Amino acid sequence: MATSAQEVTELLNQWACGDQTAGEKVLPLVYGELRRIARRSMNRQGPSHTLQTTALVHEAYLRLTGDSGRQWQNRAHFFGVAAKAMRHVLVDYARAQATDKRGGPHKPLRLEDAGVISGDRLAEVIALDDALTALSKLQARQSQVVELRFFGGCSVEETAETLKISPETVMRDWRAARAWLYRELERRDADEHRDDT
Repeated sequence: MATSAQEVTELLNQWACGDQTAGEKVLPLVYGELRRIARRSMNRQGPSHTLQTTALVHEAYLRLTGDSGRQWQNRAHFFGVAAKAMRHVLVDYARAQATDKRGGPHKPLRLEDAGVISGDRLAEVIALDDALTALSKLQARQSQVVELRFFGGCSVEETAETLKISPETVMRDWRAARAWLYRELERRDADEHRDDT
């Protein structure tokens, strides 16, 4: 028997309030979707990336469940927050790796390429995260769209469902956010090169 989105939301909220039985029931219901989101994120990381999909799921899940008392609006809200948690796990990983590999200049990450982020491009993940944080202060929804699509690997339709907006609005926000982030990353890269000289 299929479980409704409302039942998942209720289990998530019971679990957030400390009901461990609800946590045991909800884990199998959300785990497959979390793995799918993580797999999409990891597909962009490249073969040299040492963080595994399962580790990403578990770390993000621990961060989600460690936020006791959080109320979930619905199942889509949970997965939206999961995408954000995965973003933070990947960025924390990139920051840790970057401190080990302080290298030379890098080219900004281009969202329209949505290409593979290899171990050699970890600084780009960090730069994108910094720019995305700046965007969130100006246009929070555009930042959420990028987070869900780029870090969470969500489709336009999944992003629209999570944010409760139309697919057309998702695409409009996606285009505007990409343009803003591209300019911001270019500006930061130029500032870095100017500081190096």
